[in-house]
Amino acid sequence: MKKCALILVCLVSILSMILVSCATSAKSEETAPAAAGEKTETPKNISSVYIASPFFNDEEYDNVVYVENVLNQLGITFFSPMRHTVDAKAGSLDWAYKIFEMDRNEIVKADAVVAIYYGSEGDTGTAWECGYATAIGKPVVLVHVDRENGSNLMLNCGSTTNIYIEELINFDFSTFPVYEYDGIML
Repeated sequence: MKKCALILVCLVSILSMILVSCATSAKSEETAPAAAGEKTETPKNISSVYIASPFFNDEEYDNVVYVENVLNQLGITFFSPMRHTVDAKAGSLDWAYKIFEMDRNEIVKADAVVAIYYGSEGDTGTAWECGYATAIGKPVVLVHVDRENGSNLMLNCGSTTNIYIEELINFDFSTFPVYEYDGIML
């Protein structure tokens, strides 16, 4: 029975990704892809974001709280995964699939993703969330916490804009300016 439920969850997940892919490919056919090193046109008037970030230690937790507070000050609504749970035993396969589905659906619903990034050895879950958002056409603000560790070129180039955490308070979500990462890329 558990195997059937797992297969069903996988099929539903695959089907929903196909539907989202079809919807976004219809949109993307209207515009040509950007040339290498060129960012596509940025969205305007972002009103809701998904916060992508690890929150496994005090520093990560505190940075999520900081970003939540900044977004509140800016009048941006947000979904913060660390504030949400599902009805399943933590650590179980059922729990994992429910968390995955909840977070994926919230990325789809958001206007953009704000990702808190800790450099070249960043969190794999956050990297997946950024990649998924980019794949479905959502803009990504990559918020760098560390200026010393360098950064992964795939996250930098795949993100719409790159800023440092202290710059988030001044980021204009109504014009969504594009800033390139100015540090070492790995």
